[in-house]
Amino acid sequence: MKGAMFYGELEDQAVRCGLCPHRCVIQEKKRGICGVRENQEGKLYSLVYGRAISCAIDPIEKKPLFHFYPGSEAYSIATVGCNLRCGNCQNYQISQMPKDGGRIEGTEIPPEKVVEEARSAECKSIAYTYTEPTIWFEYAYDTSIIASKKGIKNVFVTNGYITEEALKTAARHLDAANIDLKSMREDFYRENCGGHLQPVLDSIRLYKKLGIWIELTTLVIPTLNDSTEELQQIADFIVSVGKEIPWHVTRFYPHYKLLNLPPTPIETLQRAREIGLESGLKYVYEGNVPGEGGENTYCWNCGKILIRRLGYRILTNEIKDSRCRFCRERIDGKGMK
Repeated sequence: MKGAMFYGELEDQAVRCGLCPHRCVIQEKKRGICGVRENQEGKLYSLVYGRAISCAIDPIEKKPLFHFYPGSEAYSIATVGCNLRCGNCQNYQISQMPKDGGRIEGTEIPPEKVVEEARSAECKSIAYTYTEPTIWFEYAYDTSIIASKKGIKNVFVTNGYITEEALKTAARHLDAANIDLKSMREDFYRENCGGHLQPVLDSIRLYKKLGIWIELTTLVIPTLNDSTEELQQIADFIVSVGKEIPWHVTRFYPHYKLLNLPPTPIETLQRAREIGLESGLKYVYEGNVPGEGGENTYCWNCGKILIRRLGYRILTNEIKDSRCRFCRERIDGKGMK
């Protein structure tokens, strides 16, 4: 166990957690909504510090981050738990384990060991991913401090459900993030995710303000968030934050509690990409449909293909000194070569 950050003590040994927008009031011997932060005798503790449930070496494109050191590898780690309960979660076995099964599992891997393994594998970054890194903040934060000192970048793959105070602290050592923007409707967040929309919009704006490179992902789910109107609303919001922010529109496959819905038609993703580009976004990508062309990076100025991808593999890269080789226009991102 590890003493938690971001909480306040209340009467009768209760505490109020300030890590995410739920701001749970947790009674003694109880846990928050995430299932991994427990009140013991009026003090809040993380139950997953240093307890990794998954470790892997991934292409950074898998996060997905297409404009952050493309072609590099990320040492990816996770603990169990999440502060949302999305019906479409592809990693529900570990994200919902503390809530669905009441279990806390994982292998002891302290922050120093994570960084050591990332260095040994020559990974450019460490990605805090697979489940929501916000709820294992202390583990991710301590690791990020060590990684930064060793010249390793830090990446969050996140639902964006984090408080301002926690994000400002994380930002000291955070280089990039892929943030889910699941919908522009409050009822979607409330009914499908067990959260609220506005805190996610607020955190996206704050990530941008803090200078962290961000890319956004929308899993396009048939009948739930795939209308032209909603896709347009999402695109308009992203434009209002920054036209240079890449938007990944990703194909849904039946999973977890949404087994009754069909996979997203490729035509829907193509429509979403067109909406994004017509709205003024420079970079829009189609995810989970390798080989269809929507995963390539095009120059926003001259339209030439700059990075040709197949799945998570880069086949060609025509960017030099962060500029298009053909028209010399600057291509947004970090480490674009």
